[in-house]
Amino acid sequence: MDNKKIFGFQKNVFTAGLVSLFMDISSEMIYPLVPLFLATVLGTTKTTIGLIEGIAESTASILKVFSGWLSDTLGRRKLLMGFGYGISVISRPITALSSAWSHVLTARFVDRFGKGIRTAPRDAIIADSADGNNLGKAFGFHRAMDTVGAVIGPAIAFLILLLFANNFRLVFWLSIIPGLIAVILIIFFITEKRKSRDELAKLPKLSFKDFNGDFRHFIFVVALFSIGNTSDAFLILRAENLGVQKEYIPIIYLLFNLVYSLSSMPLGILADKIGMRKMIILGFVLYSVVYFGFGLADSAIYVLPLFCIYGIFKGMSEGTQRAYVATLAPPERKATAFGVYHTVSGIALLPASIIGGILWDKIGADATFFYGAITGLLSAILFIVLIRNSRHLPEKSI
Repeated sequence: MDNKKIFGFQKNVFTAGLVSLFMDISSEMIYPLVPLFLATVLGTTKTTIGLIEGIAESTASILKVFSGWLSDTLGRRKLLMGFGYGISVISRPITALSSAWSHVLTARFVDRFGKGIRTAPRDAIIADSADGNNLGKAFGFHRAMDTVGAVIGPAIAFLILLLFANNFRLVFWLSIIPGLIAVILIIFFITEKRKSRDELAKLPKLSFKDFNGDFRHFIFVVALFSIGNTSDAFLILRAENLGVQKEYIPIIYLLFNLVYSLSSMPLGILADKIGMRKMIILGFVLYSVVYFGFGLADSAIYVLPLFCIYGIFKGMSEGTQRAYVATLAPPERKATAFGVYHTVSGIALLPASIIGGILWDKIGADATFFYGAITGLLSAILFIVLIRNSRHLPEKSI
């Protein structure tokens, strides 16, 4: 791979960050509006919204492990990455033309289908390109750039809604532009070294036997956490439920992503210093605190502080967990390992979101968030018990 550096980062790491920035501008112009579009324009129930999010995320997530395996097998990470981003762009016009919740489900599935193809190869490109001692920094930078896009996207959506009388469909159409820019960046600026025939001779198998106990235990903990990690669509619906006006929800989501973006790289660097294990445990605990907060909240004044704290959780956990996976995976199985990680967390979103929707409709909004808070706390405890001292990470035991 090309060893050229841009602003202290290897070119592929920097370019992958830019790609995610533009794609997240595209995605986050849409994402905070979709649950509102479903609930207010199409009259969809909370249970159906949970079902849509769960099916879209979980079904597409099955692709992540196969995409990772295929990336390791073919040695063609860039091709799969670009193909996945391109498919996601196709989903935008489907959303804009939707007149029933089934159309939105199709659009969400196509979008997540693309994400399922691109995520593992992209993370493997970052891991392959980054210096070994700066994995937390590299993934923190990527998450920061990704989230800068998630700040810009809702800001653009807010301005369009303000200027064009809550025209959701116009936002959906315009989101195509930054998505196309992301695909162009991949085509012209991501580089990779092709594997030799000898390197490709032995095809990686889709088996846990090639991964050590720490990796398997970590995946088990991720599965438990993900079963309680309902879609962020419920956070948006909770904001409206507590009295936040619809046109201000993109701004709250923007501020959440701003905190997420600003905290990702510093917390990634901190994870490199104090140990990723400690940071992951703190992340689970903070998630539990935030979800208890959303469950107990009885006024709109609590929404913004809780979203900001949730942004810190994201900055603390998203990049660090991926960097942790990179330390546990054999070099020749890196994309497969990322695929397994993303697939397990994604598949669990189906029961998580369905359970979250049913709890909301049958018991109340607070039940959805108390459920998430309890699973977050259990995940922290299980992580401490199962992964006491990782051989791969030089850190003091907690």
